[in-house]
Amino acid sequence: MTELDTAPQPPDLPAAWTPAEVEAELYQRWVDRGYFTADPGSDKPPFTIVLPPPNVNGSLHMGHALNHSVMDALTRRRRMQGYEVLWLPGTDHAGIATQNAVERSLAGEGLSRHDLGREKFVERVWEWREEVGGRILGQMRRLGDGVDWTRTRFTMDEGLSRAVQTIFKKMFDDGLIYQAERIINWCPRCQTALSDIEVDHSDDDGELVSIRYGDGENSIVVATTRAETMLGDTAVAVHPDDERYQHLIGTEVELPLTGRRIPIVADSHVDPKFGTGAVKVTPAHDPNDFEIGQRHGLPNLTIMDERATITAHGPFEGLDRFEARPAVVAALRAEGRIVAEKRPYVHAVGHCSRCDTVVEPRLSLQWWVKVEGIAAAASAAVRDGRTKIHPAELNKRYFDWTDNLHDWCISRQLWWGHRIPVWYGPDGEVVCVGPDDEAPSGEGWRQDEDVLDTWFSSGLWPFSTLGWPDETEDLKKFYPTTVLSTGYDILFFWVVRMMMFGLYAMGETQPFDHVFLHGLVRDQYGKKMSKSKGNGIDPLEWMDRYGADATRFTLLRGANPGSDLAVAEEWAAGSRNFTTKLWNATRFALSNGATVSRPLPARDELTAADRWILDALDELVSTVDTNFEAFQFSRACEALYSFTWDEFCDWYLEIAKVQIAEGRVEATQSVLGHVLDVLLRLLHPSIPFITETLWTALTGEESLVVASWPKAAGGERDEDARAQIEGLKKLVTEIRRFRSEQGVKPGQKVAGKVRGACCVGLVDQVPSVRSITRLTEPGDEFTVSATLEVGLPKGAVKVELDLSGAIDVVAERKRLEKDLAAAKKELEGTTKKLGNEAFLAKAPADVRAKIEERKAAAESDIIRINERLAALPEA
Repeated sequence: MTELDTAPQPPDLPAAWTPAEVEAELYQRWVDRGYFTADPGSDKPPFTIVLPPPNVNGSLHMGHALNHSVMDALTRRRRMQGYEVLWLPGTDHAGIATQNAVERSLAGEGLSRHDLGREKFVERVWEWREEVGGRILGQMRRLGDGVDWTRTRFTMDEGLSRAVQTIFKKMFDDGLIYQAERIINWCPRCQTALSDIEVDHSDDDGELVSIRYGDGENSIVVATTRAETMLGDTAVAVHPDDERYQHLIGTEVELPLTGRRIPIVADSHVDPKFGTGAVKVTPAHDPNDFEIGQRHGLPNLTIMDERATITAHGPFEGLDRFEARPAVVAALRAEGRIVAEKRPYVHAVGHCSRCDTVVEPRLSLQWWVKVEGIAAAASAAVRDGRTKIHPAELNKRYFDWTDNLHDWCISRQLWWGHRIPVWYGPDGEVVCVGPDDEAPSGEGWRQDEDVLDTWFSSGLWPFSTLGWPDETEDLKKFYPTTVLSTGYDILFFWVVRMMMFGLYAMGETQPFDHVFLHGLVRDQYGKKMSKSKGNGIDPLEWMDRYGADATRFTLLRGANPGSDLAVAEEWAAGSRNFTTKLWNATRFALSNGATVSRPLPARDELTAADRWILDALDELVSTVDTNFEAFQFSRACEALYSFTWDEFCDWYLEIAKVQIAEGRVEATQSVLGHVLDVLLRLLHPSIPFITETLWTALTGEESLVVASWPKAAGGERDEDARAQIEGLKKLVTEIRRFRSEQGVKPGQKVAGKVRGACCVGLVDQVPSVRSITRLTEPGDEFTVSATLEVGLPKGAVKVELDLSGAIDVVAERKRLEKDLAAAKKELEGTTKKLGNEAFLAKAPADVRAKIEERKAAAESDIIRINERLAALPEA
């Protein structure tokens, strides 16, 4: 324990930082004072972030905690820099996830949604949302999110529903929304189409069955992992240049079990090197086969219903797909059609992310967005620099999506969500209704049953939350938004769609100026966190144990653009230790009169240590600014950590003690106060709670949230002051090392002389060196028993120590002799191995190199230990 840890208690700060007792009250004070409420009438420049809306039924996980820490750091800094900051919060209705949650609740009552009917079921979902929908918002408060709670939005609230209906009608009228039969991801359990992000892929055990179609020279073999789908085959495809099948192209072959004859077509999509080079084509049950079918005008035969049950074909009718699979294989085997079977056969299988049911590709009539034109606009906005992606390396991935985007299926077969605003009339009429239009009524009119994909409404988030389609004050002031911060994993699913919608709806104005893409939070071994692996970490538990600041700082220290972040609990404990260090340092400084009430003295009235720490602080301001502007949060936090712990706490505070003891009180107190003032401002975006508490105690001001951000003064640095302190550091480090090698305990005071400091420009630092290394002034009986020489740029400093009485010579000699014996044994063993020709002939080069390193280390240890033994005084 150091003096820093046991400093007298300053009047306004308790002995220890206890986050649990402070954070909630402090956060509520910020909210009540309106610090986070944006003013559209302000003349300050705007800075806008819209929160990626978490699912209304969700809870805070590590990915959220990382992203929210990033956004809060960005907005707090900009607010301090004088911007009108709007950080707009809200939640997503999460169509399929929320509907499933409510259906599970109903199942507990022995009911299904069909028992209630659509209207009553939707009412039940709204009730459920009122009960659980605010959970994650409360957890955001715990983390310290400085969001504008007065503007909280929900993707199903009245304003956003109006925006959804407006843009749907506009796109419908412009021919960008249409209805068509296409292959989609279908969940037989949830009974709905799924977006790609709602499909989880895993490597599953299955079977690969090779089937012979036709007989004799005109037969052809195909392989499949889904044998039941052969009942819907309408062709076999081969590559047009595959010489093995040239004689079959354009002919027909009989499809086993059905009696149907199907053509053999040539298509360049087929890989002639994979399998037999021939593939079965089932256009209604495979996306690639559908494309082949479109190119060759093949019929689409749907052989399963929405529950993945076989709908025709005699003995297989009514069987579930997984029952039909072995039945079809058995029937083919009985006809001698099975050429080969491979079990198990590991292959990628898509599962519904909500219920884990195997997804079935299915031809279905759905609503689609025509993306070609709006995707090109989204691509152009990044290419011409209107929107900048950080890191720039992810531009390529963005362009891969925007330049190759397929039309987007936006309809879902659910009851919870934005219902598609299209009505069908008794005579085939189709009417799209806008928010200000009156829906058709009367006999025979009905509204489309489907709802919109959740990503449709969340794609409007940057402008719908600001009041669009109305020209609101918020929209005029805060759009385009400044920064979007989100994970790189939803670059396509959300970012691209917001870009497309924003540029379409807002007259080619980009929805955000910058897109910061952070990585995924992984466990300490780099593995993806999951419940099944048991390696997930709950950020709420970290906040309970270590506080919100420590949790945030741990995440921000690893927040590099585009890079995944590995975390472990010991790192959170390390961040807690950092906040403790900052707390104790500030308490010590305050107890010694640190103040901001007096201006800093002129530079020529300051000591070298004062000038050095002020220069280092100014460099820190520049470093933090540079890295924040580049979204390099990890580098900014590392610079803050290093300055706080190393430069300020470990060195300047120790020197400050000496300066105060020597009578340089007011100047040192002013420097201490100034450094803490600036440092706490710089740290505030990352660790807001502790910095607020310490800064208000230091300054007596209202709040750091609305304090000004420091500005770097620039100018020339005092190189002489820097050289003096670097020399002091080296001298202190070497004396500490030498003391340890001589067996002197860290707290033991030892008489010593420092010679030559004047010649190397360190004479002013000798009092600090003596204090930090616990060297007392030599008395009349001073005897030199150990000598250390430290080389510095301008020469050497010699330190003479009197160790008599400072160490137990007998015990130290005994310990050293034991270490010497071990070193000699190591030297003997390694020498013997390296002298063994048979060993050297067989041992790999890296093994020999390691043994040579061990030998060299043993030789060095023997010399060092012998020198220490020789330097020991007589017992």
